[in-house]
Amino acid sequence: MPNRDYQNVRRDYDAPGLSKTQLQPSPFMQFSQWMEEALASPIQDATAMSLATVDKHGQPHNRIVLLKETTPEGYIFYTHYDSAKGHEINQNQKAALLFFWPELDRQIRIEGTLTKVSKATSQAYFESRPRDSQLAALSSMQSKEVASRKALEETFKNNEQKYAKKTIPHPEHWGGYCLQPNKFEFWQGRPNRLHDRFVYTPNSEAHAENQTWSIQRLSP
Repeated sequence: MPNRDYQNVRRDYDAPGLSKTQLQPSPFMQFSQWMEEALASPIQDATAMSLATVDKHGQPHNRIVLLKETTPEGYIFYTHYDSAKGHEINQNQKAALLFFWPELDRQIRIEGTLTKVSKATSQAYFESRPRDSQLAALSSMQSKEVASRKALEETFKNNEQKYAKKTIPHPEHWGGYCLQPNKFEFWQGRPNRLHDRFVYTPNSEAHAENQTWSIQRLSP
């Protein structure tokens, strides 16, 4: 591997500051506020989030998934239950999400526990997806070895023909997870790397909808 020095790849942050008085009392409300601002900005894929899970050997794994719904319980995304991430979640339900919006100099970190959403919820979302997305979920055995791109496309084409005039069935191996948070961190980039960081932690074990949260400023 050739040597490459990235030490001079840098930029400054000049976004407005973030104070504790500006924060919503609930991290769910603060998240919604920042998400709406991200969606209203030129950011592409504002709902894209990094999902970190850990396998049975303690090895962390990370990938990008798309946030599809927020609820009083948490944050929902959809995937293949029999994928690598699905097996990792089955063994260890603890996980972390990260939203990074460089155009706004903002990050949101969320930690918590993953649970499957109901089959009815998964099916309802599956049926709302574009038909090609339904066929892709049916045709792909995510994370499994595939002989070739051609083989994958042939499976897709065969399913397309098979269900040409039929409802595409919701695959048993595909559905949603909800991350139920127990920690949030909101990060705002600032000049001189003196960033604003605020962490929310729950005050009790109450249900998320009735939960109250402590807010602390962290050193950057």
